[in-house]
Amino acid sequence: MIRQPSQITKIDNSRVPLREKVLATLRSAIMNFQLLPGDRLVERDLCDMLGVSRTSVREALRHLESEGLVDYLENKGPIVTRLTLETAKEIYELRASLESLIVQLYTINATDKQLQMLETTLHLLTRRLTQGNVANILDSVNDFYELLYEGCGNQTAAKLLRQQQARINLLRATSISQENRYMQSIEEMSAIVDAIMKRDCAAAHHACIEHVKRASEVALAAMAEKEGIAEIPTIFVSEQALA
Repeated sequence: MIRQPSQITKIDNSRVPLREKVLATLRSAIMNFQLLPGDRLVERDLCDMLGVSRTSVREALRHLESEGLVDYLENKGPIVTRLTLETAKEIYELRASLESLIVQLYTINATDKQLQMLETTLHLLTRRLTQGNVANILDSVNDFYELLYEGCGNQTAAKLLRQQQARINLLRATSISQENRYMQSIEEMSAIVDAIMKRDCAAAHHACIEHVKRASEVALAAMAEKEGIAEIPTIFVSEQALA
């Protein structure tokens, strides 16, 4: 069953290609928890809600499947992906490993102009975090990390994280929706940028690890509570920075 269908608005007539608008609308509905994990995604119902053809909806659902946000079940069709605690733990461990590497490489390789752009992006992210709009927050977080990816000098690591971007964002939406997480995130990401601005690799690595660890604790605890699981998993992280 699709939950809260009245909150998914019809597609407007702007010049953005229809396929992209349908995709963005459905992705946003998942990130904002208008469509919950396990909800069935009935094409006919989505067509009626969005005011588009079944072909447009089907293409968007297939794309969301490639992002890891939609699963296709035999005899049931597409549903919103249910991330298990174990999968979420693995994603956070991947983040801790690769993001801490990227942050250190960015600290070494970024130009002064790139540092200024990162600082400016953090200021915008801080404003959006205090406003509490999840979609806008995720946009700014993605912009922040894209700057890190572009300036780190290791596009293989960046590509691996981009491939998990949608599921990472789903977990981010879970963590930032918890009480008081906004202010904690601001402090943690500010610590990352402060270390980068000082060209301090070890401090940047430590700040990044702490940010991912705390985000994982909040998200995994929320997921465990929903599933009625008493034991909350903890992620493995390496405290070893680049020499």
